[in-house]
Amino acid sequence: MSTRGIVLRSHGPGEQVKAEEVELVAGPGETLVEMRLAAVTQQDRSVLAGKQPSVPFVPGSEGAGVVVSSSVLDAGTPVVVRGEGVGMTGPGLWGQYAVVPDAAVHRLPSALDPATAVALLTPALTAHTAVRRVAAVVEGETVVVTGITSLVGRLCAAVARSAGAAKVIGLAWTTESVQATAGLVDQIVRVDELGQVGRELPWCDAAIDTVGGPVTSGVLGHITPGGRLAVLGYRAGEFTTIDLHQLIGRDLRVLPVNLQRTVLEPGAISQAMADIAPAQWRPEYELLPADRVGEVLDRQAGRVLLDLSTLS
Repeated sequence: MSTRGIVLRSHGPGEQVKAEEVELVAGPGETLVEMRLAAVTQQDRSVLAGKQPSVPFVPGSEGAGVVVSSSVLDAGTPVVVRGEGVGMTGPGLWGQYAVVPDAAVHRLPSALDPATAVALLTPALTAHTAVRRVAAVVEGETVVVTGITSLVGRLCAAVARSAGAAKVIGLAWTTESVQATAGLVDQIVRVDELGQVGRELPWCDAAIDTVGGPVTSGVLGHITPGGRLAVLGYRAGEFTTIDLHQLIGRDLRVLPVNLQRTVLEPGAISQAMADIAPAQWRPEYELLPADRVGEVLDRQAGRVLLDLSTLS
């Protein structure tokens, strides 16, 4: 199927993207999507800075829209688009329409609105990788999540719950409000200003550590024999102390979460979206008309979404 639509294209590194009308043709194994929203990611900025595979090139590696034609989903299905080289080695999503590989299209859960799904996509995949793939949390386990008030911490708790954890325990600093964690955890344990973990922390089967520093050492002492500690952050410090006696004696595993070396498994994006869908999320993002993308390309912080419906 083919259609004509306006896309944003770059004609070379360092140049501003330009709105141009093009014809898009979906061939075998491809899906035509009417785009609604797209993120401006660090990957997109890197591509525009000189890594684009062709000129002209349509950027955009993460977005949401509605299926127009596809052999894998019905027309009208709301979807999230990511992966399979979209916006990296192949044309991206910054346009009224996009033609993408079928495998890059993922059904959007009805409980998630498109903006929330796109804004949370990267941190949700981080949480999915940490909980389901690295820590390999299974049904009936007790899971500890440090830094529970952070976005990634709360997403990890949601994924652990979805994976079947019998109990989810969140660690928070003594001065932090934990109101945002309601419904995600069964218990809150406080960490003092020195990173000392409260004695009331029970034994757990697995821990997801987003904090690092002395908190890592404190949590390690509460993991049952054969348990796992997945480490994905070090806001509280890059160094910790590990008791080798308990590490060896209890057969514990300390596992790094390295997303740059992790290849997403088929279905990971759909699973991550399904994992977080039941909770109420209010992610922070800035929504801009698509033609104002040039204002944020040099920005290094903050989540920006482009309203692609404004292209005309």
